[in-house]
Amino acid sequence: MALPSNDPARTSWIPVPQSTDFPIQNLPFGVFKTADDALPRIGVAIGEMVIDVAELANSGLLDDLTFDLEVLHYTTLNRLAGLGRGASRSLRERISHLLSSDNAELRDDAELRASVLIPMAQVQMCMPFDIRDYTDFYSSIEHATNVGIMFRGKDNALMPNWKHLPVGYHGRASSIVISGTEIIRPKGQMLPAPDATTPIYGPSRLLDFELEVAFIVGQGNAMGQPIAIEQTEEHMFGMVLFNDWSARDIQSWEYVPLGPFLGKNFASTISAWVVTMDALEPYRVAGPTQDPTPLPYLQGSGPANFEIALEVEIVAASGVAKTVSRSNFKYMYWSMQQQLAHHTVNGCNMSPGDMCASGTISGPTEDSYGSMLELTWRGSKPIAMPDGSERKFIQDGDTVVIKGHCDNGQTRIGFGSVSGKVLPALP
Repeated sequence: MALPSNDPARTSWIPVPQSTDFPIQNLPFGVFKTADDALPRIGVAIGEMVIDVAELANSGLLDDLTFDLEVLHYTTLNRLAGLGRGASRSLRERISHLLSSDNAELRDDAELRASVLIPMAQVQMCMPFDIRDYTDFYSSIEHATNVGIMFRGKDNALMPNWKHLPVGYHGRASSIVISGTEIIRPKGQMLPAPDATTPIYGPSRLLDFELEVAFIVGQGNAMGQPIAIEQTEEHMFGMVLFNDWSARDIQSWEYVPLGPFLGKNFASTISAWVVTMDALEPYRVAGPTQDPTPLPYLQGSGPANFEIALEVEIVAASGVAKTVSRSNFKYMYWSMQQQLAHHTVNGCNMSPGDMCASGTISGPTEDSYGSMLELTWRGSKPIAMPDGSERKFIQDGDTVVIKGHCDNGQTRIGFGSVSGKVLPALP
């Protein structure tokens, strides 16, 4: 869809650094507070500034929008997202117009400008949504194959159902946290050695990250009413970066027969700014060829993936850092459209703010794998850090930083970053 807000030639009267993730072509939504605020409020990022959307609504400059502006005064994005793509699109387009170099409505009102624009350095980012349900998928064929080879061998790497449906499980929404939140090393049961049969209890020894992105549901669907694959994107508000922390030793002991539990539900971290599906439109690409052809309800039309360059950095407690993975969302075998169509084909009802994560995003090369499990091949190939230490898995004091951006040669937009520092397990 050709939207004026995506025009590569559009510039803003707000100074924007050339390397920013947040040019006028992006305008992601988030929720923030300042030191003077009692409650969080909705904002939009532009360069190194945050636009106070509620204050902008109070000014009258959004009065031409056709939806109830009261939703812009809530402390999360749930109400706005629940109105559907049309509402968020019209709001983004209006803000883009107000920020355009040739528009004086906000630019030339110094008093209003001072009340609406807040330096990003002065805000504290909050959870953008009240996330009540969360589903994690397993949609990278490279990741699924790598894990299958490790645990079942090359001849049985993929389970029989994997190429027929987007495999997923319901995760824990209450432990999804905003970027910058510290993560306490989890405890649980695990086997002390590969050949052991009796578990021990203690802190996870194999703490891992998972490089993922997630989409957030906008308008929901009624219980019993599936979302057809052609309509799935109309039910998506936007996307965030996602780190699905994993305790591999706890997970490998507990997951049979019902799947992930304590090895996954202790924490997942999301980036603060939600990049809208409209902003991502110029970066749409075709996904991998699917063989066998999926069943009809999973057959969409047109390019369904997005080219999002991703990287993972480990920052040691000493401050030394190393980029350990560079991957891309375009590699995903199952698309977000297919994930949502499958999720609801049985009549499952989705609600505004529900989150669906991609599953670990691994590429075709060893340096594009999306987890320490793969990058070190279960610890057999440690990663050398610049200070001479090694990493088989994530150590106490390490901070994991994930970044992502899109670049089609005309425009570049980004997600910011998602980070989390690992603290020692509680006594």
